[in-house]
This record gives sequence, C-alpha cells and structure tokens, in this order.
Amino acid sequence: MTEHLIVVGLGFGDEGKGAVVDALCAQAPTTAVVRFNGGAQAAHNVVAEGRHHTFSQYGSGTLTGVPTHLSKHVLVEPIALATETRELTDLGVPDPLSLLTVHEDALLTTPLHITANRAREDARGTNRHGSCGKGIGETVWYSLLTGHTPGDTVEHQRVLGTPGEAPTVGDCLRPTTLRRKLDTLARFYEPLIGTGTPVDDLIHLYKSFADAVRIVNDDHFHTLADTGRLIFEGAQGVLLDETHGFHPHTTWSTTTPRNARTLLAGRPARVIGVTRTYHTRHGAGPFPTEDNTLPHPELHNDSGTYQGSWRTGHFDAVLFHHALTHARLDALAVTHRDTPATHYATAYRSGATRTTTLPTHDRTHFLTTCTPELEPFPHDWFERQGIPIAVEGHGPDRTSYTVRT
Repeated sequence: MTEHLIVVGLGFGDEGKGAVVDALCAQAPTTAVVRFNGGAQAAHNVVAEGRHHTFSQYGSGTLTGVPTHLSKHVLVEPIALATETRELTDLGVPDPLSLLTVHEDALLTTPLHITANRAREDARGTNRHGSCGKGIGETVWYSLLTGHTPGDTVEHQRVLGTPGEAPTVGDCLRPTTLRRKLDTLARFYEPLIGTGTPVDDLIHLYKSFADAVRIVNDDHFHTLADTGRLIFEGAQGVLLDETHGFHPHTTWSTTTPRNARTLLAGRPARVIGVTRTYHTRHGAGPFPTEDNTLPHPELHNDSGTYQGSWRTGHFDAVLFHHALTHARLDALAVTHRDTPATHYATAYRSGATRTTTLPTHDRTHFLTTCTPELEPFPHDWFERQGIPIAVEGHGPDRTSYTVRT
C-alpha cells in the first residue's frame, strides 16, 4: 500500500515547507499535493529552474507538474486564486487550472470576510493579533455561528447581526443558494463594515470560478489516495495552531497533521516536520529568543501591512520540543543549513525558576516574561534528536535540497 507524506511546519510558519514539498515532488512520482488547512494566507516560496513563485493556494509541487487538491479543510479565495493562476501562467505553467481540483465543502472566503478581518485588526491598535488580513479567521468564525443570535459571544467576538449558513465552493454551482448566503452575509457585516460590497458582482465572479475549476466530492480524494503517493502540504506552523499555539496570536486553523490523517482514514502516512536552523516569526506574538541583529538575510519574506514585521531569533529547543509533542513526527526536514545557528535556547528562566518545558496554563504570558538561557549550538544538534532527517536545504534553490530515501 502507498505510504503518503504529511509535511508540517514546526515553528511560527515560514520554515520552508514549500521548498521541501517541491523537492519531494521532484524526487519521486507524486499523484497530487493536498492542501489540508489554512487558506490564501499561505506564502510558500519555491525557486527552481530559474523560476520563483510564492505559492498561496496552489500546491508547491506545481512547477514539477504535480496537480493540487484543495480539500474540504481549506478556505478558498477565488479572487486571489485567479491572480495566482495568472502568475503561474506567466512563469510558463501551461493551463494551471487544469492541475487544480477543489472540494465542494471548502469554505469560501469573500471580500466581506477580508474587510471585516482588517477592520477588527485595525481596531486592536497596539494589541494586534498578527493577522495576515486575508479573512481567514473571519471565514472560520462566521461558519461557527449557526444557531446564534445578535448579542451572543462566540470565540471572544460579539455577534452583531443575524448570521446565516456559510458560503462554500459548491455553492458557486448553485447561484440561487449562493445569492441567498451572500445577501445574508452582507447584511450580517453591515454593523462592522457598512454597505458597499456589490453582491451581484460577486455572483458573476464566482460563477466564472465554478466554470473554470473542477469542483469535486469525497470520491475524488479517495481515488487520489488509492492511486499513488500524495504529499499533504501544511500551512503555517504548529506554534500557531488554534489549539496548541499561544492565544490570541494563533491561526483559526489546525496546523498539526490531524486534518490530513482524518482525510486519509487510516491509510499509512509518514509525517515530516520542517524547521529552520534558527527561529523566525512574522507579526505580533511572543518570541523569547528574538534577536534582530542576527545576520540572516531573507530573500523572499518581508514585513506585511497586517502581519507586521519580519522577526528573527535564535533556535529555541523548548519551543521545538513543544511542537514535536503535537506533530508526532516520523522524520525531519532541516532548511537553511547554509545559515548555521550560533546559539540556541536550552531552557527558560522565570524569576528563580528554571524550566525546559512550557507551563500548562498562561503560556502566552509566560513566553512574554521569561528569559531564555542561550548556549552555543552544536553543529550536529539535529542529528542527536533521534529523528531521521529526510530532507536538508542548503539554499533557496531546488538544487540546494537533498532528499534522503
């Protein structure tokens, strides 16, 4: 039976998952890359054969000709998808949409969600959560409101209007249903963002989207899984997980392998966790080892309007082992080997207490007040962890990656 691969990030995102997926697709035949969490906020950089692309909704195997399946756990944003399709066409990928299938139950992210997301993040001022401003959390939150009424509080946000059913990709095939859901969505968000979003334009756009992509059901995924090797490409990292991350600076998404394993329904799979040789963070949130004086150039990441600044710090063994606990790896992928770490955090001090593990409660507060203990980083530290290293990256290009059998 085919053994599938699940690729997850072990940090705050930006670990190099895209380059790892690209290298794996180039190394052996792959039936499809399956996205199993997140949405259009993903930014996975691949450099290969003189081409560079930042993958958002397409899988990072696209430059090798591997199809993408957006599963029911992905949030789909058709406007951003159209832009990415044009970019891939300009890079020489023939008919990118022919490589794409989308599950009918995937939630639809609309301009209404995006505008509401940005309005909430702007209102937080200096207490920003670090949102990407792509409507991810808002899309998930609205989908949780069935049965709630104005005045209720759901996931720490007050319900201001009367919610309806969340729009899905499958609704793009049913204009009457889609219009009903979008009209309700627009009325719901009026207290927060006002009026002005033309629902008629969205109906026309989403009909064109439905005409252009192949919208599928569960049977399609099961056929893929039983045909050949799938690579599941995770978005963001375990340290941002909605359950195991550090609130409120988390994503509205499951970043562990859980969704992928649910889709596989018992089919065998190996989990590969991706880490840099040092830690990074994009936007707000605790970062104990942050040190922006580190000489680590970043070619393809920069500060974002809503996410905030690009941050760099020493490798953190405490956070690394926290991620391992929830990812349950079979192998590691270590990127940025060409930028070796000089020091790493082996423990934290909080007052007179020294600890090598995170507390059970108030973890966010703890991480913002603790002091990391830094020691010289052994060059063979990853090899000592008792986890096989399946992939190594020594630079940004595919030729800089080594895949071990």
